[in-house]
Amino acid sequence: MKSLSLTVLALASTATLASAQSDPRLAEVSEFFATAGIVAGPEAVDCTLSEGTQTECFQITLAADPQTYTPGPWCPTNIADGAEAGGIWFQDGETVDVDGEFITRLADIYGDTNWQLYDNETGDIRYTGTLAECEAAARPDVDPAYQNYCVQCLPETLPQEMVVTYVIPFEPVEAERAAQTGMTGSGVAYNGVRLDGPAPVEAILGAYTIAPFDDCGGHVNPHVGYHYHAVTDCLDDAPGAAEASGHGPQIGIAMDGHPIFPHLFADGSAPADLDQCNGRVGDDGIYRYHVGEAGANAILGCLAAQAGCTLENADATCDASVRRPRP
Repeated sequence: MKSLSLTVLALASTATLASAQSDPRLAEVSEFFATAGIVAGPEAVDCTLSEGTQTECFQITLAADPQTYTPGPWCPTNIADGAEAGGIWFQDGETVDVDGEFITRLADIYGDTNWQLYDNETGDIRYTGTLAECEAAARPDVDPAYQNYCVQCLPETLPQEMVVTYVIPFEPVEAERAAQTGMTGSGVAYNGVRLDGPAPVEAILGAYTIAPFDDCGGHVNPHVGYHYHAVTDCLDDAPGAAEASGHGPQIGIAMDGHPIFPHLFADGSAPADLDQCNGRVGDDGIYRYHVGEAGANAILGCLAAQAGCTLENADATCDASVRRPRP
């Protein structure tokens, strides 16, 4: 994946240090995103949350690509390819390898003989490789020309470096009702990658397409770049993992300001008392989210508090009470 220039990141780091020195809250945010590609911020800003509450948020602009690994692969190119040539997909609440053999079994898996993503004679799999193909196939109303394709958007084909600006409350504000994560996403991981809402699996399968995630649970679209729809072991090296409490290391911050932790506790057990949003109040009185199982297509079940914003334009003002189309 293309990376932002060292000069841009260095200038951002200098600005980050200056603002953090004047506000310990910003210093904490900067430390959490130390391994991410910080493009601008963090800075303290006024914001309006999803139910209209006006409060103070931190704003930070992050490179969409992780700095510690190269995303992919997604689509195998031939039915003889093994698991190393492709990514993963959701099936019956679990993740499965998208290898050549999986592609040959789609008609049986989904009980529909219209599935045929490969050439019977050569075994070659049809997949999207250009930006134009990605834009035609990776949308809710898939272009009919790309039915029976393995859909992938390659980072190197995007016309520009993808960045996302997050505006998140310093302190969670109680909500009257839980909100779906589809509008803003669930939050952002410590490496700067967006933790998104559920993937539109029904629309994808309805067009006889598969849009795999890589082994880290991420894939790319032309609007926000690389983002996660599942959390796998790729986030196990979160900062402070070695010193983490029984909850495990914090791996992300939700759009409502609550911390996000792994699916399991540090001892390998699963929390049994999660609410509908995958959250719970610990013995210390702190509310924490625990991400859903990798195959669940739900990193969080919902947002328990009022959400902030994701912005395409860093100069915009966050008003999350105004509903906008999901990118």
